[in-house]
Amino acid sequence: MAKDLSKDEHSRKALSYSKFYGGKVGTTPKVPVRSLDDFSIWYTPGVAAVSLAVQADPESSFDYTGRWNTIAVVSDGSRVLGLGNVGPESSLPVMEGKALIYNYLGGVNAFALPVRVKDEEHLIDVVKALEPSLGGVNLEDIESPKCFEVLDRLRAEMRIPVWHDDQQGTAGVSLAGLYNALELTGRRIEDSKIVLFGSGAANVAAARLFMEAGADAKEILVVDRKGILHPERDDIDQLSVKNKWKYELALTTNGDKVTGGLSEALKGADVLIAAAGVGPDLVKKEQVASMNRRAIVFLMANPIPEMWPDDAIAAGAEVVATGRSDYPNQVNNSLLFPAIFRGALDARSRTITDTMVIAAAKELARHVRDKGLTRNHILPTMTEWEVYPQVAAAVADAAVREGHARRELTRDEFLKTAMEMIQRSRMTMDALTRSGVIAEPPEQG
Repeated sequence: MAKDLSKDEHSRKALSYSKFYGGKVGTTPKVPVRSLDDFSIWYTPGVAAVSLAVQADPESSFDYTGRWNTIAVVSDGSRVLGLGNVGPESSLPVMEGKALIYNYLGGVNAFALPVRVKDEEHLIDVVKALEPSLGGVNLEDIESPKCFEVLDRLRAEMRIPVWHDDQQGTAGVSLAGLYNALELTGRRIEDSKIVLFGSGAANVAAARLFMEAGADAKEILVVDRKGILHPERDDIDQLSVKNKWKYELALTTNGDKVTGGLSEALKGADVLIAAAGVGPDLVKKEQVASMNRRAIVFLMANPIPEMWPDDAIAAGAEVVATGRSDYPNQVNNSLLFPAIFRGALDARSRTITDTMVIAAAKELARHVRDKGLTRNHILPTMTEWEVYPQVAAAVADAAVREGHARRELTRDEFLKTAMEMIQRSRMTMDALTRSGVIAEPPEQG
């Protein structure tokens, strides 16, 4: 049964405005049409010369077409926001919203593409078939563990960046916030005991990314519904067949082979990253109180976090972050994914590696330190638009250094390109709004 959101103001406006506008994004021409003769340039007969040039060198499609700045936001609708498996049609409004953010904050030409597929193999085949049209792919709202296999396969088999925001985006923003929280509390990631509560897409990716960033696997504990992952758990053989990603974490993390549940995992821990589900009673005050002094607690479930931030602070937490915008330190994927793709596309990168994500997280953290790092300001907000070209340049530079870029510029040149692209998108929306091409939304009755 559909959830009744009719009493929520934002939900009422979303329904009204969505019907009024008939979608959030559209396509507009980039070239002038001054006379009938221009059609002979942009289409037949002139376009044949461009097609032949691309046939001779398929890589030149990044120069002669809009492929270089175009991505698809692909979903099968199997795990949409907090709604679950609502199907591809119902996922379309969410994918359109993602495309809008890509355009406005990243200057990326993104379009929503929910697909009806039978299984993960079919989804992989569909996405691979789209490669000639795209500079990159954003996978979105795909259920776990299917999402792990799909991402791993597509990253290995395609020559354009493939990104799963529920994995890499959440992990990357969490790492950025963690860098600054560790700085505030006088810790290093290499020496910190980190508990990941929840073993879905976000935390499985976070475990991998944190280890790539220097965290000690033996000091990471992952807790799911059945307790702490460890090699002797009763379901370890089942995990090896059904979820090899959790299985690998069970073998590599938790060096002391701690058993039990969240209470046992949090004793003496420095950091809690909770992405376990809607609270507010999934984490108890006494559990936070058992952590080390000046504990770091990220509570990421929406709309209701695993515990209320005020309770975490009362229990002794020094730095608290959530997924909500009405509390300090929102862990918001929108801080990262538009800039990640801006940088990857500007470099014409063939992939997005963990190293590139770590570079983005460090740049996001550095921006906050430059503006003033406090316990209530460990991450920027979406209104600080200047951070996006800075992160994009860091990503593009990392792509060049790793040898994944088709286009090699200096970091300053990438920064200039990213600033121009993002400013153009913002200026375009402002101009369209001022001219009335984008109409004012209807008043609410």
